[in-house]
Amino acid sequence: MSDVRHVLVLPDRDAAEEAAQALVERFAVDEEPRIVRDALAGEDDAEDAQWLVVLGDEAERLDPAELDAFAGEWEGWREEP
Repeated sequence: MSDVRHVLVLPDRDAAEEAAQALVERFAVDEEPRIVRDALAGEDDAEDAQWLVVLGDEAERLDPAELDAFAGEWEGWREEP
């Protein structure tokens, strides 16, 4: 098994929470995705933050292109490793 993780970058907390819930439903993932706030250096304003949804994929069964399209539904993208 590998330690593959996918990171989806989303524009706000609401989008991240919605996407995390939809990931579980749509892709039947085993592990609950983690939501992480990623503020730009020196910025504390929530409007200047990005929200990350981190998803483990040890079995490497998730298609990166599908995840990128999925994140695009919330105006986000999948970060390349």
